[in-house]
Order: sequence, then structure tokens, then C-alpha cells
Amino acid sequence: MTPRARQSLLGGALASTMLLGAHPAAAQTNDQLQQQIQQLQRQLQDLQNQVNKQAAQPPAAAQPVPATGILSGVKATLSPANRPGICTLDDQNCIELTGRLHFDFGDYLSVHPQFPTGPHSLTSGVNARRARIGVLGKFAGDWNYAFIADFGFSSDSNVNSVTGSRTTDIENAFISYTGFRPVVFDLGYLDVPFTLDEATSSNDIMFIERAEIQNTATVLAANDARAAFGVRSNNDRYWAGVYVTGPTAGALHTGSNQQQLGGTARATYQVLQGSNYSLHLGADGEYVFTPRSNGNSATSIASTVSFSDRPELRVDPTAFINTGAIPAKNAGSYGGEFAGGFNSLFFQGEYYRIFVDQSGLAAGAPTPELNFDGGYAQASWTVTGESRRYIPATGAYSGIRPDHPVAFGRGGGWGAWELAVRYSYINLNDHNTAVVPAISGGVFGGRANGYVFGINWYPIYNIRFMLDYIHEDVRKTPVLVGLGGTASGGVRMDAIALRTQVAF
Repeated sequence: MTPRARQSLLGGALASTMLLGAHPAAAQTNDQLQQQIQQLQRQLQDLQNQVNKQAAQPPAAAQPVPATGILSGVKATLSPANRPGICTLDDQNCIELTGRLHFDFGDYLSVHPQFPTGPHSLTSGVNARRARIGVLGKFAGDWNYAFIADFGFSSDSNVNSVTGSRTTDIENAFISYTGFRPVVFDLGYLDVPFTLDEATSSNDIMFIERAEIQNTATVLAANDARAAFGVRSNNDRYWAGVYVTGPTAGALHTGSNQQQLGGTARATYQVLQGSNYSLHLGADGEYVFTPRSNGNSATSIASTVSFSDRPELRVDPTAFINTGAIPAKNAGSYGGEFAGGFNSLFFQGEYYRIFVDQSGLAAGAPTPELNFDGGYAQASWTVTGESRRYIPATGAYSGIRPDHPVAFGRGGGWGAWELAVRYSYINLNDHNTAVVPAISGGVFGGRANGYVFGINWYPIYNIRFMLDYIHEDVRKTPVLVGLGGTASGGVRMDAIALRTQVAF
């Protein structure tokens, strides 16, 4: 209201009062005139209050402007996994914060070497197995992205196996295009979904570590932080994907270091699918067309592949099963997966066969095709009644979400409790004729059998405590150091491990 308008309104009100009091034709009693005068006085006071209120406000140019544009066009979000984020109101553009911490404590209770010269103890201690932070999101509805770094200093977390130096913090850095649903295209550094246990998030795996054969088979052309381009598709029952893969993040790209070229394929189907039961079958295959060559322009060496793994715990760094570097023309693996559940019972297993087409270190060197294999079977029972659910987007199963999360003092429950057991084996021996590898062309990487018993507690969805008892028996062939394999003996060991997990 302008000052002139306010003055006109006040003047009009006063003039009306005077006319009412002076007009002889009003023919009103004194009481009626008094009531009208009081009413007009109240109106005048209300008008004066409005004038005073407006006079106390800053000029129009200095008043705060209501949020418009992008500020009023976003909303806070919280994903089903409790990831905080923001999205535009149309949900076409989003960004979410994600992270996980897997902090392990391990104690090697007993260590018995196969030969007297072998290790009689292993190093107990702690390990930040995974310590990841990053963002997930999408643009324009159809373009998804992820940038995630891993700061866990484990020899399974982007650390050079020879020098022990850290190579990169990259865990995921990729984009996906979903505009041709149900077909999706992925490109960048990603966790290639090869094998059922690799397609299962490390937040949801049944034990602290995956089985040795799974780790060994996926390292060829899949596994974490792998450069890849692929296409995948799924509905509620099938999942299928094919990827062309290259080196892992941080691999040298200089000198005569030849980058690896390989590929993977996986196809699965839910043969049975109901509200409280399922049966899952799948087939997997991978192939390395060009193994990676290490060296520089002056000292290049043959392209090689190697296979090794530690007992199913990542605290002591000793890898008892180890083929050493095998000069190879190409290599690959193939196998099958099965899983299923009924109410709170769940089972899962996989079998894989690995083959290597050798190339000789020297003319006339024996180069038989090598074949290794392994598998595992595991099962769990959720004592509190929850169950693992099938996730169509990954062709794998979820972890446990407690029906009655812990909420002390607020009427909460005791979370979810899961009991689990696994048997696994791996055989990295071939042409094992007790003849030195230079003559037989064989490899003596070792054979291992393992048992794991686990108790998992999920107090709330985003926190899990895992307690595993691990028994491992590794047998080695006592041969001279040569092509593939080492002269170190095996070991029989028992360990206990505790993981504290926070993930969102």
C-alpha cells in the first residue's frame, strides 16, 4: 500500500465520522451514534496497525525472494538401503551417497605345516578389508553412474602383489544407459557380474570371504575394478549379460606392457519362484584372448596368467595355493551355479573348471594344456524367520533384512540371526607326476579343502556382525621351483574371524 493510498483511506474514514455526527437527517439516538463512532475508531486502529507493520518491513528490493528454479525443484530422498540423496521433483536426476566398511579381526588358532620347513604360525590381527565411499545417481532418467573409491589397505584391494604398493583407489567408475529397457549397457571400471557369488554384493555374502575357487576363477577376466563394456538384460526370472573386459584399474599402460583383453558371459533363470521359495540355475564362462604382458621396452616377458588365494580370511598375507606365473597364449573358465530357498532355509553352490593354453619359455619346452577345478556348497538357516530374497536386477540374492530391528528402550526386537556352513575345495595341480615342471610342463599350485561355520547377526538393516570359524587343509607336492608352482609345502590351519560391517 502506497503512502498516498494510506492517507486517502484515513482521510475518508475521518470524514465519514464527521458526517455521521453532523448530518441532521440521520435521525439516530445518541447511543446508536456512539456505537458507530466506536466501530469506526476500531477500523481506524486496524488500518493504523497495518500501516505501522508495512513501514517496519525493508524495501521491496531487500526482501527475501521465495525459492524458485532448482532450489524449489529438488527433494531429499532415502533409498530402500537407507542411502541419503537428492532428486529433482520429476525423479529424472538424482545423486545418492553410498559407502561400506568391513573391519575384520582374525586369530589363527593353530597352524600345522605339511613339512617341517613350513610356517608354524600366521600373523593374527586386523584388516580394513573394505572401506569405500562414493556416489551413485542418474541423469535424464536413463543415464546411471557410479564413482566409488576404496581406502581399505588389503592385498585384495588394489595393491600390487609384487611390490606391495598401492595402485589405485578406484573401485567403480562407470556409466550405464537404461533407455532400451530391459536391455542395459555398462561402460567403465566396474564389478563384472561373473559367477553367482560375485554378482552378490559383498555386503550380502554369507561368509566373511567368498570361496577360493570363486576368487580364483573370476580373477582371469572379471572381479572388482575391471575395465569393461557390456550389455545385460533381465526380467523377474531371467538374467543374461555379456562383457568385453580389459585390465584392472591401476594397471600399467606404458612401455611394452600389453593390456589384457578378455570377455565374460553369464545367464541364469529362476526355475521356481514363489513368495517363500525359489530355485535358481545358471551358467558362466570367461575367456582371456590376450593375457597381459609385463615389462618395459627393454625387458619384456611372455604373457602370463597366475592363480593364487589365501585361506578364506584376509588377515595374514600368505597365499598357500599358488601356481606362480604361467606363460600362456590364452586361458578361460566355465561352470555352473545353483541356489534356492524355502522359507528361512537357503542353499547355494558353484563349480568351475579353469583351463590354460600354455606357451613355452623356450623352444621345445613342454606345454600341455592345464586344467584346474574347484567348487563349493553352502547353506544357511535364519533362526528368526527372515529369508534371502532374489534380486532380478543382479540375478543374485540379497542379504537378510531383520523383521524386528534392535531398538533398545523403544520396544524393538533382537534383529535377525543366521547360522551358516560351507564346504569348498580347489585343485591347482595338473600333470602332477612328481617330475620337475621343466620336464613335465605340469603345475603344482596345491590342493585345498576348507570348512567354514558362521553366525551372522543383523541388529538393523545397515549393520552386521559376522563370526566365522575356518578350517583349511592345503596339500602341496614337494618339487623343485619351476614352471608354475613353488617348493613351499602346505598347511593345516584353524582360525576364528570377526567382521564388523556398516553399509548403505
